Amino acid sequence: MSKLPLDAYYDLTQTGEVAVSPSGDRVAFTATEYDQREDEAVASLFVVPTDGSREPHRLTSASGASAPAWGPEGDRLAFVAARDRDAERRVGWRDREEESDGDEAETADDENGASGDDASGEDDEAGDDEGEGAPGDDEPKPQVWLFDLALGGDARQVTERVEGVADFDWSPSGDRLAIESRDPTDEETDYLDQVREEGGPIETTRLQHKLNGVGWTDEVTPYLFVVDLDDPESDPRRLDDAYGGGAFQDVTGMDPHWGDDGRIAFTSCRLDRPDDTTVRDVYAVSPEGGDAERLTGGDRSHGVPTWRPGAGELVTVASDPDDPPAPAEVYLVDGDADGEGDAESVASLTVDLDRTVARGGAPRWVDGAIYVPIADESHTRLVRVETDGSVERVFAAQGRDRALAGFDVSADGSTSVMILSDPIDGSDLYAVDVDDLDSETEPNSFLRLTAVNESLIDEFAMPEATRVGWESDGWTLDGVVYHDPEIEPTGGDHPLVVAIHGGPMSYDEPVFSFAHAALTSRGYLVFRPNYRGGTSRGREFTAELTGAWGTAEVDDIAAGVASLADRGWVDPDRVFGHGFSYGGIAQGFLVTREPDLFAAAAPEHGIYDLRSAFGTDDTHTWFEAEYGLPWENPEAYDASTAILDAGSIETPLLVMAGGEDWRCPPSQSEQLYVAARKQGVDAELVVYPDEHHNIGDPDRAIHRLEKILDWYETHDSAADGGD
Repeated sequence: MSKLPLDAYYDLTQTGEVAVSPSGDRVAFTATEYDQREDEAVASLFVVPTDGSREPHRLTSASGASAPAWGPEGDRLAFVAARDRDAERRVGWRDREEESDGDEAETADDENGASGDDASGEDDEAGDDEGEGAPGDDEPKPQVWLFDLALGGDARQVTERVEGVADFDWSPSGDRLAIESRDPTDEETDYLDQVREEGGPIETTRLQHKLNGVGWTDEVTPYLFVVDLDDPESDPRRLDDAYGGGAFQDVTGMDPHWGDDGRIAFTSCRLDRPDDTTVRDVYAVSPEGGDAERLTGGDRSHGVPTWRPGAGELVTVASDPDDPPAPAEVYLVDGDADGEGDAESVASLTVDLDRTVARGGAPRWVDGAIYVPIADESHTRLVRVETDGSVERVFAAQGRDRALAGFDVSADGSTSVMILSDPIDGSDLYAVDVDDLDSETEPNSFLRLTAVNESLIDEFAMPEATRVGWESDGWTLDGVVYHDPEIEPTGGDHPLVVAIHGGPMSYDEPVFSFAHAALTSRGYLVFRPNYRGGTSRGREFTAELTGAWGTAEVDDIAAGVASLADRGWVDPDRVFGHGFSYGGIAQGFLVTREPDLFAAAAPEHGIYDLRSAFGTDDTHTWFEAEYGLPWENPEAYDASTAILDAGSIETPLLVMAGGEDWRCPPSQSEQLYVAARKQGVDAELVVYPDEHHNIGDPDRAIHRLEKILDWYETHDSAADGGD
């Protein structure tokens, strides 16, 4: 068995978004690669024909390409990227009035754009706590760029917003774009300059005072603007009543969608206390301006509004903020409802399904029906939803051994493209005729379009995956075990890494993973348990953990490990903890409430003290919905606080955190670390400065795996130097 070298991470390619052309002949997609010299992730845009006739063609070489969207005729492709300013906008004779101010004016124009809009824009969508990409910085802001594939050549820059562009959509005729962009007032601009350029104090009255990946929030309002593509020199027109708002506005965006009836749908929160709720309503506005009409009832978190082609109705994906375990459902919205929000104007089409729309799943209309991915029995798969509420599971040919990670359909309804993640074969694009989505077996139209990790997979063996089941507290549970293809899991007492999913409202299924391969190539089995509190098995299953962290999942994970030991697959003395976000939180409970389970654990980016997390993280609305307020219900908070049981910690802990993680603040990891060290338990704290609720830089991703592997080996009784 050869070990996968961790530096091979630089050879990894991760597929992202997909967009099928209107006629279905091509698909654009994004893929993230890693630049070892610059130590950065590079997201590029590719196009590949859906008939599989040639390899993907790289369209961009600049980092940051996202949100690809085809024009209605299929000859133009727009996307968002933070690229250097277009040469056309930098060269040539300048206005004499501008020149009269000398070099100072020229520099200001280079930094702030020449759109003529005095205080306009959108912050970097990816966000940065230090204000990277803000006015005054050297980094470019995300703008809309446009390829004319009929003419060829490089993309041209379409927008030049001071604060950048967060999202956009094409008009049905293809002559205009609706863009989402923050638009600060003069006073707000002065404040942003003070904070970003001068390191001035943060001043806020917002309840949602910070967001993970964004940093400290501000008062700047995002609006929709209309960009005239036939008149590139004209300024975008702001739609004054099409503005965003809400606690997670900087993360969710406004989701603009331009319908065939001429109106633009978008989401916003305009309740009295928008930062004190996750409610988002759907609005519709004319591209000529005027009042926006509210189409939903002010009681759901609506997202991705999608107009039905040729009609005045739309669908959204929405959840109930007051009922955390309830599934996210597909809602049909009457486009002329005008905010009534009753059962006749806003109705769930999947209320009887008792399955949540998969995270990131967006509905696609085809011939009056809706295709959308759902979480179903630890499996992401497609369903077809009719407007009468009937639901049918489709594309059984996908099987249960690979995950649906992306999906889109051509505007003419002929061709679908999906990203399928296979543990052995990688995560790649596949095309299939929409008419064949009912196939039980792979149809002739099913074509693999990419093999983005072919060289990596050819050189190093990727793990095989096996679904397993066990019993816990009257429930039959399931999970996935990964192992090196040269190892037979039943053949001996292997070391086991228990990799716990985040959420907790999520689930695990067989997927392609570099981290899994790094572990299995070193002899570990990797066990990913689907514990109660996760999704994919209905509301009752999810509700088992709601407001009761540290209970059902502890029992379920411990029972899953015991079942593998009983099978003779693993050595119970060589079991190691692994997990990020709620996977870290769960390890906090396991080492305090099942102290003999792990030989060592590596909780990452977790929360271990719910009371001190409230208000220092960015999820006060979620905590309140699940636990109430800490000063009103302190017992519930304390019952779900692992740090109060820290006296029972005996497990060696590698505690890891992001220095700018506002989802699970680093102070939480510090508390767990100090509690362990205070008692003489072997522990180490690793904090990655500037990282959010993820690990973005490739060198840090590699360092993270090195630390975890070293920690396990150090505390492996069967390894050289083990305890």
